[in-house]
Amino acid sequence: MTTFLSQNVERLQAPEIDYGAVAPLLIVLGAACLSVLFEAFLPKAQRWAAQVVLVLLTLAAAGAGLVLYASADATPDQGKLTFAGTIAVDRPVIFLWGTLLLLGLGAVLLIADRSVEPGGAFVADASILPGQGSQVYPGSGATAVQTRAQASRFGMQTEVFPLTLFALGGMMVFVAANDLLTMFIALEVLSLPLYLMCGLARRRRLLSQEAAVKYFLLGAFASAFFLYGVALLYGYAGSVKLADIATATTATDRSDTLLYAGFGLLVVGLLFKASVGPFHAWTPDVYQGSPTPVTAFMAACTKVAAFGGILRVLYGAFERSSWEWNGVLWGVAVVSMVIGAVLGLTQTDVKRMIAYSSVAHAGFLLIGAISLNDQGLSGTMFYLMAYGFTTIAAFGIVSLVRNGDGEATHLSQWAGLAKRSPVVAGVFTFLLLALAGLPLTSGFVGKFVVFAAAVEADMVPLVVIALVASAVAAFFYLRVIVLMYFSEPAPDGPTVSVPGAFTTVAITLGAAITLVLGVFPSFALDWAGAGTFIF
Repeated sequence: MTTFLSQNVERLQAPEIDYGAVAPLLIVLGAACLSVLFEAFLPKAQRWAAQVVLVLLTLAAAGAGLVLYASADATPDQGKLTFAGTIAVDRPVIFLWGTLLLLGLGAVLLIADRSVEPGGAFVADASILPGQGSQVYPGSGATAVQTRAQASRFGMQTEVFPLTLFALGGMMVFVAANDLLTMFIALEVLSLPLYLMCGLARRRRLLSQEAAVKYFLLGAFASAFFLYGVALLYGYAGSVKLADIATATTATDRSDTLLYAGFGLLVVGLLFKASVGPFHAWTPDVYQGSPTPVTAFMAACTKVAAFGGILRVLYGAFERSSWEWNGVLWGVAVVSMVIGAVLGLTQTDVKRMIAYSSVAHAGFLLIGAISLNDQGLSGTMFYLMAYGFTTIAAFGIVSLVRNGDGEATHLSQWAGLAKRSPVVAGVFTFLLLALAGLPLTSGFVGKFVVFAAAVEADMVPLVVIALVASAVAAFFYLRVIVLMYFSEPAPDGPTVSVPGAFTTVAITLGAAITLVLGVFPSFALDWAGAGTFIF
């Protein structure tokens, strides 16, 4: 009896936690909880300032903690396992966390801006109906009517800040998860806030709410696929740890049906979150309907988190069985590139065009992920950083072009934009050229390193297809440039808003890093290639 009790006491011991390694993660999630308390107890007039200060301090503190841990002499190059082995903090995770925090800073600056859209891009009162010019506030002792001009006085929906922090924390857990159950929990933590954030647009409320519902329903299906895949893989390997699954794939007496079915369902959930075609159906509608700052956050940070998870799963659990699934993901990459490049040509809305661009880029990123070599790992992570900063800056520019109904996203309204605002048109042109992958931009370097990794892995036919898709996709970027510079602006065309300080910093940060990574990419490439995953 004594022996039995002592064995169970040992089993119930709390797991060892390396607080230095997970400090950035704990800071973000702790600040998210504190941000909820701000919403509960602070007066409405004080919430915006308090939330902005809290979020910026959180990102700065998390970044400082990450730098201290990464630069400490005691930090092993191979990383550490913590939380009973469910979280791995290694060199790729440090790179991905740093990328997420920097991209999160840019997205938060766009979210916090209240000058481009008076009162902010997020609705101040959920009861305001689309097209409603006034709103009666009951219980005030007198009839108080809110007009559009008065909307800014009521501030913005500051619940978006804790939602952003929870989503960012979930993304950080997702890329560091060392078993599939932890990864699933992180997937839900990052997804649920995004579903809510998509429906908070001040303008075009019905379109925004429709985007939120579509994202939620399709996301629920993808989560179900992911969880069912986890269940089948547990039946196959007897464990949800990535290392145990990898060990099981080398055995010959296990059911291949469970392995193939589990892998397929798991990958469907991951590819959905990464908006890889043909699992991209949510992407154009959600990009178009969401508030533009939220679209920027999703397009940049969610892409990093999703592909960080894909890299960890493929390298950790299924690298030894790659010959069994490699051909399938070849086909998925080709389909994603073709869908993004071809359907992007038919779009007449700027945000939908960038959405299909993201589908094409997801195909390029998948090429690096399935290369399964060190160059593919570092190249994919560099590509994620480069694409993220370019995308945030691009959506920052989109938020500036406005008419009486809000953002002017139809391409016809961008005609002659260079004559109205040469600076905005010039910056957007540079960002479009980066998305197209022209030299002296981060997009060119990102594609080069990913394609070089694929060539090293004997995937030359896939690289040829990717080059053709890149050339096709470049057409719809150049079409916008031609429209801005070689068309006459309509007399009643949109105006270009003067960006506030937050939006200016976000656009400048994104454009500057896009240029720096295109001209001096060695530092980021060395950082991305400093180590490998541990399991």
